[in-house]
Amino acid sequence: MKHFMQLSSIQKSVLVASIIADGEITKIYKNSRRKNHSYREHYGSQQEEYRVWKSSFFNGLLYLTRKSNTLRSKSSPLFTELYPYFYSVNGTKKIPFELIDQCTHFYFLAILYLDDGSLCITKRINHNTKKIYLLPTIAFYLQCYTKEELILLKQFLSEHHDLDLYLNKRKDGNGYILKLSKEIEVTSFLSRVHSHTVDCKSMQYKTNWEHRVKLESIKLKKEYPGYETLSSNSKRHRNYSDSEINAMLEMKRNQFTDKDIAAALNRTYWSIVYKFQELRKNGSL
Repeated sequence: MKHFMQLSSIQKSVLVASIIADGEITKIYKNSRRKNHSYREHYGSQQEEYRVWKSSFFNGLLYLTRKSNTLRSKSSPLFTELYPYFYSVNGTKKIPFELIDQCTHFYFLAILYLDDGSLCITKRINHNTKKIYLLPTIAFYLQCYTKEELILLKQFLSEHHDLDLYLNKRKDGNGYILKLSKEIEVTSFLSRVHSHTVDCKSMQYKTNWEHRVKLESIKLKKEYPGYETLSSNSKRHRNYSDSEINAMLEMKRNQFTDKDIAAALNRTYWSIVYKFQELRKNGSL
């Protein structure tokens, strides 16, 4: 793995997630003049900015061919080296568990989501009050992989990225995808993805919940004139004020439990847990 090990932690995470999701390592056919494999990833024209952003991590290794809407590489020993980790003998794609242990940077999860994930919205309509409540769910459409592989991936994402996904049955592919549906976990996940992709504006419909609510509100006003569209979690997941953060830190120093702190600040337990994780990462705790 000489060439793979020369990549940075972020590059490993972005590349492995890309190959698992939308990307592919091209085959070398019999009698081909090529000595090495290459990378290829097709995209829709509306996602070109995202591919430009993705290619910026690799210092020229990946480049865009706009005529064919393709993000690609030249033939490279790196992809020859990687090919057997991502493909079985019969050419079926597989998750390279020998490699993902080195993909602990959050960009691994962000790219997996941006490539193969979706921000799904459930509507709850109260016709008496003329209010429409929007609830977010995250889905990772990885049904090309087996149930056993998804279970192992789920465990990896739980251990390294604090994400509690669950298996959801599908009729296509191998029958399963991964989903996240608890509101506090979904909004926390979206916040983390957005912070890592803030300079990729075209993907805000997937990463910025407030932006997505505004887009959905515009659509729903045409279908339900006179109705108000609300995020079901807008109040519970409001930003933390400086006074709340100071109170959290003081209570933590005085050995209050996270549950007690949540009750004192009128927050959910998981909101407090994730906020403390954020404070630890930035050195405030």
